[in-house]
Amino acid sequence: MANNKISRRTRIKRGIRKRITGTAERPRLSVYRSNKEIYAQLIDDVAGRTLAAASSTEKEVSTEVANKVDSSMKVGKALAAKAIAAGISSVVFDRNGYLYHGRVKALAEGAREGGLNF
Repeated sequence: MANNKISRRTRIKRGIRKRITGTAERPRLSVYRSNKEIYAQLIDDVAGRTLAAASSTEKEVSTEVANKVDSSMKVGKALAAKAIAAGISSVVFDRNGYLYHGRVKALAEGAREGGLNF
């Protein structure tokens, strides 16, 4: 079961990455979701480097969080603040093979509330 789930997500992820790519002007907002934490980063695929990153393990995000969905919302807002400080206002969203639901959706909405356009 686990192998089928992982291979399914990998296949979906490859299909997504065929269509989208990040540039310096419009980087790719990539999401990784583990069972406990959530991580997001802005990636310039042309130069091959990370421009900004945020995760639920950071101190300013992990304080007084009720559940994982709220934590994801705070990660999105924190990433948006870092991106705007770096001069980035528009991104391409890469859900990384996960369904746009729950924590992934909360992160995206938090990033939108923080000022990112996608």
